[in-house]
Amino acid sequence: MNSIKPLLLSLTALTATPVMAQTTNTNSNSNRDSDIIVIGQGRTGDAATKTDTPAIEVPQPVTLIPAELYLAQGALSIADTLAYVAGVQTNPYGPDSRVDGAMVRGLNALQFRDGMRDVFSFYATIRADPYNFDSVQLLRGPSSMLFGQGALGGLFNLNSKLPSSVAAGELAVRYGSFDRKEVLGDITGPITNGLNGRLAVRVRDSGTQTDFVPDDRIMIAPSLTWSPSANTDLTLLGLYQEDDSGSTSQFLPLVGTILPNPNGQLPNNRFVGKPGWDRYDGRLLQGTAMLNHRFSEDAKISLKARYIDSDLTYFTHYPNSYSNPANPYVLLDPVTGRPVIDPVTRLAVPDPEQRTIGLYYDATTARMEIFSTDNNVQLGFNTGAAVEHLVLAGVDYSWNHVQKLRSAGLEYIDIYDIDYDALSDFGGGMPPSPSVSEDVEQTQLGFYLQDQIRLWDRVSVVLGARRDRATSQGATGARVTHNATTFRAGVIGEMAAGISPFFSYTESFEPIAGVASNGNPFIPKRGNQYELGVKYQLNDASIITLTGYRIKETNRPIADDSTPTPFDQIQAGALTSQGVEFEARTMLPGQLQLIANYSYNEAEIDGTNRQLDNVPKHNASVWASRGFVLPSDVSLRLGAGVRYAGENRSFGPAFPAGITTPDYTLVDGFAELRWQRWSFAVNATNLLGNQYYAACLARGDCFNGADRNLFGTLGYRF
Repeated sequence: MNSIKPLLLSLTALTATPVMAQTTNTNSNSNRDSDIIVIGQGRTGDAATKTDTPAIEVPQPVTLIPAELYLAQGALSIADTLAYVAGVQTNPYGPDSRVDGAMVRGLNALQFRDGMRDVFSFYATIRADPYNFDSVQLLRGPSSMLFGQGALGGLFNLNSKLPSSVAAGELAVRYGSFDRKEVLGDITGPITNGLNGRLAVRVRDSGTQTDFVPDDRIMIAPSLTWSPSANTDLTLLGLYQEDDSGSTSQFLPLVGTILPNPNGQLPNNRFVGKPGWDRYDGRLLQGTAMLNHRFSEDAKISLKARYIDSDLTYFTHYPNSYSNPANPYVLLDPVTGRPVIDPVTRLAVPDPEQRTIGLYYDATTARMEIFSTDNNVQLGFNTGAAVEHLVLAGVDYSWNHVQKLRSAGLEYIDIYDIDYDALSDFGGGMPPSPSVSEDVEQTQLGFYLQDQIRLWDRVSVVLGARRDRATSQGATGARVTHNATTFRAGVIGEMAAGISPFFSYTESFEPIAGVASNGNPFIPKRGNQYELGVKYQLNDASIITLTGYRIKETNRPIADDSTPTPFDQIQAGALTSQGVEFEARTMLPGQLQLIANYSYNEAEIDGTNRQLDNVPKHNASVWASRGFVLPSDVSLRLGAGVRYAGENRSFGPAFPAGITTPDYTLVDGFAELRWQRWSFAVNATNLLGNQYYAACLARGDCFNGADRNLFGTLGYRF
């Protein structure tokens, strides 16, 4: 990371100095309660329609989580920002230092940034930083009509911090659990007439709940907005991010975690790799340009483009819990150091002490490049005194190229007393005989048309259609092309004061890279959703949504239990996900902010009568916070939340009756004191220190839940 210190200093000199010179923020502490109070549900429909539409006029549940809210809730990752949102199972495999996991309506969600997808492959890039965004939006259900290939359950969109014409800033230092040490800074304001700048910086040195796994980061995000006229804005966003980390997921065996082992339960912090060799180190460069021009009140054009360059080194170990999930421990020959083979069964003889297990080493280097652009025009017009139209016509294009080089092998350890020195480190680099494991180039070109019709200023109708052409080319040069047409239709109307029932139909398609276990290339997943619900908006700060949905998906990859390889997949015939969701975000008298959610989801491969692996049927959460004004210009804000995830089950050949991961309940807390421009906040997630498993899979492995995490932040605003 030392290589970018000169860049950090130069960016600070170029951006921070002019802004600080014009700082005029004179807000007192007493009128700043709104910084945390913001629930922001009045106008959250832009991600759902790509237009500035009030949420109450969108026939789809959309949730906006402002940065002030998710930071108060203790979010340290993008996945954490969705912890108090209905229909979402965050961190479904426990805290993961490699990716941001979120399941929406039982299905994996895709990540977008400023309306364009920015992750196209697993373990090819590093995680986005929540400090770089001013809000996160969640769209439930299919959204292919506007965003092209996408997940059926939903997507989450990260809204970048943008330069402001008002000079302001903050600096903060943080210390917390696992020796977390951080410096954060965010400075914005005018540089010269018509030109505003912003710089967000995060520098972190930290451990994690897993031994020998760091969580170090440098993030620098400069941005500029040039406004040559009142109707035109050009914004340039830059990002340099470097992570030095590892894998907090250790894939521990079932026998020794959720299932008994005579040697006891493996500790949550157990690390099974080679200290110093295991790593998840990445470098990420991004450049984004966004141009908006308003020709008139009824005509607007929006142009966006982004380039991403990502390099990643992922060296890791994980136990061979898969050859025999019910008893993965093997007896070693003291002479050869290899497993003793039963001459009759030709299988490894089990270790009677249940301590020795195979350990895979797996090393990958990855390079990912992405170019994406989204361009549209909006036209507003009337076709009658009570009929208003807002037509959106657009074209988007994306290209990505992912290359991976991999080498892997097998060693053996006593998992209860690991001799780390005996493990190979391959000179600190790649093991011998690496080969290309992935070399895929994908493109997508899409055209979309949407008409939002407002009738009698009470009823809104959304109609849309899209045509896509997606291609994928692998290392062999063979090109696969898929064409898809997706539709969307919905209606919402205010039937009584603030009460608006809605109905919608949406479709999705998602091309999938790779091949099934039979050698055939995956074909795109297709799906549709019917949804019926009602929204109640008491005021701009309050919205309550109750909805029921039914999702149908085809061509979903699932585990192929007919092969000995645990990661082989086939494409299932069909999947159905259906359920109900309740979400309430409101401000009660006394400046009491309240968020309450409940969701029930049934997600099954058709014909199995079994819930999908690691998908709980029940999820619920409640968050409340309140501010207090104290003497001497001091204010206090307190917040607390409770999260509940129901039990989930997993099925496989070794456990045909299933493995059950118990339900769990977590308590979070927040307290902040402010005096003039100073603040001191304490955040706690899993405050009561509940030890739990996030997921235990019948294929043989188990994933620890998040430990208690406490940290304090001292900040200064100007």
